[in-house]
Amino acid sequence: MTQSNRTAASRATRLEIPRHLQVLTVPGLHGSGPGHWQSRWEQQFPDWQRVEQHDWSRPSLPLWAERVSEGVMRAQRVAARGAVLVAHSFGCLATLRQAALDPVGIAGALLVAPADPDKFGVAALLPTYRLPFPTILVASRNDPWMPQRTAFSWGTLWGSELVDVGNVGHINADSGLGEWPEGLALLDALVQRIAHVGDAGSISEPSAAWEACVEVASTVPYI
Repeated sequence: MTQSNRTAASRATRLEIPRHLQVLTVPGLHGSGPGHWQSRWEQQFPDWQRVEQHDWSRPSLPLWAERVSEGVMRAQRVAARGAVLVAHSFGCLATLRQAALDPVGIAGALLVAPADPDKFGVAALLPTYRLPFPTILVASRNDPWMPQRTAFSWGTLWGSELVDVGNVGHINADSGLGEWPEGLALLDALVQRIAHVGDAGSISEPSAAWEACVEVASTVPYI
């Protein structure tokens, strides 16, 4: 790990979310167990909220997106700028489906190892255009659930910053990332980007600073 990467990771452990934003974690199929980085982050930041599903074993995109919608509405009641969604796997698809239905209240999204829409037959339900809020899409080179090239193709449509984390599988508990401070550094960067968009006066017209970040940014030295 380089000195700059260590500095970024150290800063992320002191991550402060502005009061006008609420972080919502959106786990994937079967939820995130205690060893998953999402669960570890929730322990580290108890003010964050998890989007809970009625049935974690049933990947129903309409039902899961509805739960994301409920979480975003709750976030809007306590945070003026709404929710920052930290999604993993099928949780990414639920987040994106809700963004297609109604992006209001979503300030930004960290999309980690999205599930393959074609495997679930839901590609037609996802947006195929630049989203009206900043996003960072993180993908592994050897994810068994979604080829990195496919993930990055979708991310380019959404206007996401694309991040290559090397060979770490599905970026879950089995990946051995622990608390994944490099992921927190990415979330910190996303929060800063949201603040920059807010300073520019419009979420619907993203700033050039994040709009230009569609080329792959490799974080392999982090892992």
